[in-house]
Amino acid sequence: MVEAQTWTTRRMSNPRLDSTASADHEVLDIPVTPTADVRNSIYNVGSHLSPNLLTALIIASWFMSNIGVLILNKYLLSFYGYRYPIFLTMLHMISCACYSYAAINFLEIVPRQHILSRKQFLKIFALSVIFCFSVVCGNTSLRYIPVSFNQAIGATTPFFTAIFAFLITCKKESGEVYFALLPVVFGIVLASNSEPLFNLFGFLVCIGSTAGRALKSVVQGILLTSEAEKLHSMNLLLYMAPMAAMILLPFTLYIEGNVARITLEKARSDSFIVFLLLGNATVAYLVNLANFLVTKHTSALTLQVLGNAKAALAAFVSVMIFRNPVTVMGMTGFAVTVMGVVLYSEAKKRSKLQLTTH
Repeated sequence: MVEAQTWTTRRMSNPRLDSTASADHEVLDIPVTPTADVRNSIYNVGSHLSPNLLTALIIASWFMSNIGVLILNKYLLSFYGYRYPIFLTMLHMISCACYSYAAINFLEIVPRQHILSRKQFLKIFALSVIFCFSVVCGNTSLRYIPVSFNQAIGATTPFFTAIFAFLITCKKESGEVYFALLPVVFGIVLASNSEPLFNLFGFLVCIGSTAGRALKSVVQGILLTSEAEKLHSMNLLLYMAPMAAMILLPFTLYIEGNVARITLEKARSDSFIVFLLLGNATVAYLVNLANFLVTKHTSALTLQVLGNAKAALAAFVSVMIFRNPVTVMGMTGFAVTVMGVVLYSEAKKRSKLQLTTH
């Protein structure tokens, strides 16, 4: 161990030193020089995993969390008999609020940002309302339609995004972009007509969820435009989640009754419900964390591509687990929709590239 050293500076050897200092010497402490073992342990942190392996693990975690929350929601709402999608969504929001607070304030995964004005608060509150609507509709649809059909409908998000962008901001896309949306719509029409377990109410609320998700992305781009008001995705979740939970509370009490008492009584007779609800709420937060990590270690474009692959994989996994019937025409419609989304993404990239070159 190298002992701590001191560096004594003589008075008057530097004219900037005050001769009226209380001590005869100014003593500067030099930290202990780390040993070779300590230095190596510091520099080797994170070097045990190669960047490619780390990225692969993050992407695998992203797939597991995104598909896991769908499977758990479907099992709880359709097979286990827990028919309270609004209360379940409120638990998701409470979980996201708690985990986000811990992740930002204690783990410091991102710097903490604060709401700076009442105007910014109202903007985030408006996003929370849309967020609530989208998530509740998505969870409710899982009571009535299979995960595979749910994901096929969810793949039409770009179609609704283009519509809302035009209606709200008058933003026009190129003809190629709009043309690419045709197979998106055609595919979902094909899948709907051949879905063995088609349910009109489930279909409509899933359409509402998809439209709400698209509306939120457009409105967010409008409301949080200034650099001062822009929030990191994890900070935005930190503020939106508790707002969403408070918005959902009166709705779950009015529509679903005394669901808290029912849940507690259920937990006394079957403790497995506690594990299901806590696990489901935790995975709901991990979805948001995985989205952030994938974007950080790859790009937003990679996240978009993974979203297309996730829809197909989630449909396959759900069919394997729940054994819901599928038809060749339904699978074809799903494939056409996903292909349309890919074409749409490529057309958007080319359109942006042309705008930057002109």
